[in-house]
Amino acid sequence: MLPRWSRTYCYFSKFGLLRKMEFPKDFYRNYSKVAAAASTTMEDSLAKGVSGKSKVNLNAMFWSRPHSLALAPDSPLRIEEPKYDGFRYFMLKLLLFYSKQSKSIRGANAVYRRIISQVDRPAIYNVFQLEKTFRTTFSLLVLHMWLFLRRLKEEGKEGVEFGQYLYEIYNHDLELRVSKAGVNLLLSKWMKDLEKIFYGNIVAYDAAMLPAAKKDEFRNVIWRNVFSDDGLETPNDAAATAVQALSRYARRESTCLSLTDKEAIFSGNFMFTLLEYQLLEGANSPK
Repeated sequence: MLPRWSRTYCYFSKFGLLRKMEFPKDFYRNYSKVAAAASTTMEDSLAKGVSGKSKVNLNAMFWSRPHSLALAPDSPLRIEEPKYDGFRYFMLKLLLFYSKQSKSIRGANAVYRRIISQVDRPAIYNVFQLEKTFRTTFSLLVLHMWLFLRRLKEEGKEGVEFGQYLYEIYNHDLELRVSKAGVNLLLSKWMKDLEKIFYGNIVAYDAAMLPAAKKDEFRNVIWRNVFSDDGLETPNDAAATAVQALSRYARRESTCLSLTDKEAIFSGNFMFTLLEYQLLEGANSPK
């Protein structure tokens, strides 16, 4: 069910076959739970102060100067590698807990928790005026996967290998989401169709970011992949402002991730722009 990441030939160079994640699942599963709890604590408290029906000035949002998304060294949301000594350290080392592969798996789980934390919170739907459906959630999930995989390309072969672990985690989560949505029959067909959409979106986003792309191509790709239900190539008047805002957000997050250091990227010690803050600022901006 889990396809090889190297099949995204238009996105990554081929560096060999996917490695199997042979490390005991309990280790990185518990690690991902810690990541999820840490990444949602502050966000949930912010959300309590924001009305889901707040009217915001989208035209005033996502113009601020990009900056690193890395968490501060003293941030309570940071995820640190567990430190053991004595016999426990010796046994874990024998079990390859400290191997490069195991660290990459834990890091990829933490990164994915950051991604789904951004995609699953109500704020992203409120800001961009989207109805929360399986389609829109999937579209936003693919967009944020693309943002991070685009950043990983900057790390060469090491980034590609890390992306393979992240993609396997994404695929497993997506299968659970599809099942939760009520699809139990023909699950394999659904997953293959979603795989094609994922690859198609990734290639379209990359092409739209090229210097040679048309002026509004990235905006139009955002429209087609996230907003459009009727096959129109360009945004209609009702959605144009929200589409422009999401395209600005995505471009800005891409730049912010490029400014984020390697350690934060590979450990999951970063956080996407908090949209709850954007809601508050947008609600206070002049219309």
